[in-house]
This record gives sequence, C-alpha cells and structure tokens, in this order.
Amino acid sequence: MNKLIYRVTTLFIHQLYKRTTLVLSLMFCIAIIAGLWNTYRLSSNLIKSQVLQHVSDYAETLKEARILYSSEIVGHAIKIEGISMTHDYKKKEGAMPLPITFLMELAQRIELKNPGMSVYIYSNYPFPWRQAEGGPRDNFELKAIRHLEKNPDLPFYKFVEFQGHPSFRYAEADIMKPSCVSCHNNHPDSPKKDWKVGDVRGVLEITQSLDSTIKMTNAGLRDTFFTLVGLSILGVAGLTLVISKLRRTSTELERRVIERTAELAEEKEKSESLLLNILPEQIADRLKQGHHQIAEGFAEVTILFADIVGFTLLSEKIPPKDLVILLNKIFSEFDRLSDRHGLEKIKTIGDAYMVASGLPIPRTDHVEAVAEMALDMQQAIAKFNLENNCELSIRIGINSGPVIAGVIGTKKFIYDLWGDAVNTASRMESHGIPGAIQVTTSTYNLLENKYVFQERGVISVKGKGEMKTYLLVGRKVSIKKESGKRIDKKIVL
Repeated sequence: MNKLIYRVTTLFIHQLYKRTTLVLSLMFCIAIIAGLWNTYRLSSNLIKSQVLQHVSDYAETLKEARILYSSEIVGHAIKIEGISMTHDYKKKEGAMPLPITFLMELAQRIELKNPGMSVYIYSNYPFPWRQAEGGPRDNFELKAIRHLEKNPDLPFYKFVEFQGHPSFRYAEADIMKPSCVSCHNNHPDSPKKDWKVGDVRGVLEITQSLDSTIKMTNAGLRDTFFTLVGLSILGVAGLTLVISKLRRTSTELERRVIERTAELAEEKEKSESLLLNILPEQIADRLKQGHHQIAEGFAEVTILFADIVGFTLLSEKIPPKDLVILLNKIFSEFDRLSDRHGLEKIKTIGDAYMVASGLPIPRTDHVEAVAEMALDMQQAIAKFNLENNCELSIRIGINSGPVIAGVIGTKKFIYDLWGDAVNTASRMESHGIPGAIQVTTSTYNLLENKYVFQERGVISVKGKGEMKTYLLVGRKVSIKKESGKRIDKKIVL
C-alpha cells in the first residue's frame, strides 16, 4: 500500500514539474481574478459607505437649516406686526415662506448645485396645496413611511435602479419639533390638528445617482487589471527561467523527502503503539501535549492485586527461560481479560499483577468489572494448569475507594496509583488465601446483591489492624418459580 501511494505521489509531482509554466500561469490568472474581485468588492463597499455618509450629511444639513429657520427666523418674524407665514409668500407683500416651503426651495437649490441628486419631502398628511405631489409616489416611499413611523431614529435606504439609473435612495424621518407643534395644530389648512412633539410628520428623501461614481470605479479597475496582467507576465517569465534550472535538484529532493516522510510516519506509528502499551490513551495524549505533571483524584475506584502461588517453588525446578515463557503465557491471558472487561492494567512486579477499574475514565460499574476479572482469572489459572501440567494457584485481593493516579518521573515513567485504598487492596492479596478472592467490606457492600460471598471474619492486617473481610465465591443469578415469585440461585464458579 505504501509503495502504491509513493508511486502515485511521485507521478503527480513529476507531471506537475513538467507543466510548471502552465500551472504558474493558471495561478497568476486566478490571483488576478481574485485581486480584481477583492478590489471590486472593496470599491463597492467604499462607494456605499461614502454615498451613505455624503447623503446623510446633506440630510442633516437640511434638517438643521429647517430647525434654525423655524426656531430663530420664524420665531422672531411672527412677533413683527404685518408679517405673515404662507406657502405663496412671493404673491403677498410682507409674507415669509413656511418652514416646509423654505426647506423645499433650499432642496431645489442643492439639486441645481449637485447634478444627479434629488431631494423630495413627502408625508401622509400633506397640506392642501401639496395634495397632488406631497404624498408617497412609489413602493420605496410607502415602505420608508411605514419603517420610519415604527423606527423614527433609523434611516431607511436602498441601492436600487431609479429612473433607469443605479441610485442610492435615502429616507429620514421628519420629526415634529417643539417650535412647529403650535403652528401645525393651529394652521387653518393643516390636515391634522393633534400633533405632538416627536411625531413623524413626514419623510425627507435624498436620491443620489451612482453613474459617475461607477464609471470612475470601472476605469480604475481596468487600469488595475492591465497592471496585474503585465506584472504576471513578467513574473511567469522570470520564474520559468529559475524553475528550469532547479527542476532536477527539486525532483531528487522531493523523492528523498517522500521516502523520509514515509519512514518517519512508520516510526511514529510504532512509537504511538508502544506508548499506548505503556500508558492509557488519555494520559499519553496529555503527555504529547506537553503536560509534564499529571495527577488526578478519583473518588470511586476498585483495585485488584493478584499473586501466583507456587511460582517461587516452580522457579527453582525449571530453567529461567522456560519460567519466563510460562509467566508470559499467564500474564498475556490476564491482559486479554483486562481488555475484555475494560480495565486499566497498572503494572506487574515479578509474579504479581495489578489492575484497576474506574480510571482514567470513571465508570459506575467499576467494582462489578473487577469482580468478573477476578473470577475469570481463577478459570484462566485452572485452564493453564490443565494445559501445562502445573499446580499453580492464584491469590487475589480487591478493595474499593478513592485514589490518586498520575505519572511521575522523566524516564521510564508509568501510570501509577497512590492512596490508602491501594495499600488496603495489596494487603487483601498478601493476607489472602491461595486460590481465593479476598475483598474488603467496602467492596462487599457494593457487590453483595449480585455475587456470592463467604464471610471470612476478622483478620489482623499489617499496618491496618483488625479488619473484617469476605471471600468472593461466584456470581448470583435470579430464576423464576412457576408462581411468578423470584428466588436466588447461587452459582459458584
């Protein structure tokens, strides 16, 4: 499989080098397109932001001019006898334009100074003399009024086709100011007499044509395109000359890199496998990530110690090589049992074997898993004796409780356990009975409903004093009578 991958990779690289110029040309074309697209996008965004700022500044200027006219000029003028305010002030002597009339005339002057811009003021309540042209004229203006009546502080705008030209339409709410409420409510021709400060009395709309801006942008993009094309041609020519000289060297280097990479990958796989045989996967991952001190507390763990009884006497009778072979067979079978029950093998010391359940990943059935492991270990030893004509037995001790687990040292480190629960489990094995499984009261309390036990009684334990212990005999299963009542039947393995 690795050879096939290597051949395919080599062929691909060889073909790539033979068509380097074509590849580079395509890459430069893609780069030009991407650059132009990004420039166009940035230009479009810049146009939108500038137009929005430009138009909103004009709208703010118009509103401020109207406020100034209404509060200052009109406020002083109406106190002078003989001066009146009307929309047709040009036809009457001593008359001044209404604020709305003033604003519309100011807007007309702005349109004359700014070709492509139009200003329109409309409302749902136009005065009689503006009835024909003072309301919304199209769908945009209807939407603008509805939007601004609900959100007077948020302008309404869109980039649309308007009168056959790409345009920006911007609408702001015309809010009723304190200086205008009295005039509007008392004017004899006012269509609405209950205005309040803050009401939306109308909409100020400014439309800006984008023809000239788009034309300038497109001209700039054309110049940019031709510049990029010219630079790309020069770049491709230069790179082609350089690549033609480096191709042979590069091909050899690539071949060596591929071979070395495959070797490193294979070595890494072997190292990963070896590391996982030494440490739990979660702990190995943390060490690879740079965690040098790993220690965790686990509240509920069950520990098993096992020792092969009679192994020392056997070692005096057979050669060391044969002894190691026998021990390897036994412990290999224990390893398979550990994997089957999902336990964590901690270590072996001589002919002693140690496993734990409930770490590094906690589990609720940790004690049951260890009990099953212990019973299976007894069966494994019995089978081993039959196959190898031996008379070995195994002494097992089990305890449940809290432990500290982690990795110490910098060389030949292992995943180990510490705590009183570990020491007690070790004492259960060393003070146990050959061929039996001795457990503490804490383990017994967790298992008594599912397994069969024989009370050993109180024994003296080194370093612990008097302790009551139990012997795990077998599994307990339930069967039904014909009456439907359940009874327990003891199955001793």
